[in-house]
Amino acid sequence: MTTPTAARPAERLTRLLTTITTVKAPYQAAFFRIGLSTVVLAFLLREWPNRHVLYGNHSALSFDLAQVLIREERTFTVLAWGDGGLWFETVYAVTIAAAVAVLLGWRTRGTSVLLMGGVLSVVNRNTLVGDGGDNVVRIMVIYLVLTRCAQVWSLDARRARRRADLPGHDTTGLLLWAAAVAVLIPLSSYSTPGWSLIFWTLWAVQGLWYAVGLRFPRHEARAALDAAASMLHNCAMLAIAAQVCLIYATAGWYKIQGSRWQEGSALHYALHLDYFTPWPALSGFLAGSTLMVLVLTYLTVMVQVAFPFTLANRRVKNVLLAVMIAEHLGIAVVLGIPFLSLAMVVCDAVFLPTAFLIALGVRCGRLAAWLRALPPWEVRAPREAAF
Repeated sequence: MTTPTAARPAERLTRLLTTITTVKAPYQAAFFRIGLSTVVLAFLLREWPNRHVLYGNHSALSFDLAQVLIREERTFTVLAWGDGGLWFETVYAVTIAAAVAVLLGWRTRGTSVLLMGGVLSVVNRNTLVGDGGDNVVRIMVIYLVLTRCAQVWSLDARRARRRADLPGHDTTGLLLWAAAVAVLIPLSSYSTPGWSLIFWTLWAVQGLWYAVGLRFPRHEARAALDAAASMLHNCAMLAIAAQVCLIYATAGWYKIQGSRWQEGSALHYALHLDYFTPWPALSGFLAGSTLMVLVLTYLTVMVQVAFPFTLANRRVKNVLLAVMIAEHLGIAVVLGIPFLSLAMVVCDAVFLPTAFLIALGVRCGRLAAWLRALPPWEVRAPREAAF
């Protein structure tokens, strides 16, 4: 018979294992998935008319120079396989399709990997035309692969609810998994060895998941794989949060060292740069107020430096988070850097309260139900003229 004192360590260990093997922040992960894929989709569609000049065969960075840069930086891009227009169009279109699939949460385990490969391929083809937002997106699409971001608000979640009685049967998933070999084989000969190993490992893990699900749908092996995936998800969400804190802390502490930020005039100079004034009247109005420039300059530094230290206090963190989101939206409008700002807003979402996200999901569901309940437009034939 075990004593209460001896049972306490076992209970604590059980609670610890339960905690780390349970998916944390599923709504934050779903919002992160939807937001990040939306940013990627919007970016690719906006650059559609200029895609060949930026990343294609008409880029100022020629194919040969891009090959040299790729080898020196050891980056991954399938656009290094060839400089043909058809190949570039295929990669660009597949990346857009992957962004739509991840946005809807369709086959997210596979489409998130496809999105990662597509984004890295397009952006790494010419890293000299980015504005900082591409760096954030490149990092976050890698983290997205490691999360279980389709637990809620996704087509995968709806399919899982409908097939609760058939956990191992997924013919479409198996066909897509088998078809991935057609891409992985040439990938091994063209990409760097490290990236080939990553993609083959992801493919093998997904195959193991399908095999255990088909053979042992309710066995302990499936539970062990599910627990491992949950732990990986929790680590990825923690890494995303740490990355966001690192970005803000680095930006804030570097600003402190600048004389323009110390005297409170840094924003004044930014508002007078032609590249960052999409709305000259608005920029002139803000730059004309010395007090407003001073307050916004110091507020930016204080918020960025203080944000990582406010995570211990939920109320202060939520207030500062709202200020950070408002600041990024203001930067997107005033300075004309929309994708960097939207990418950071999406990253900030991992700190949003769960209750707020649930309420947001309920309201969106009600709005969708209301839109579906609207009567269709009636097409009426024009009245014949009376003679």
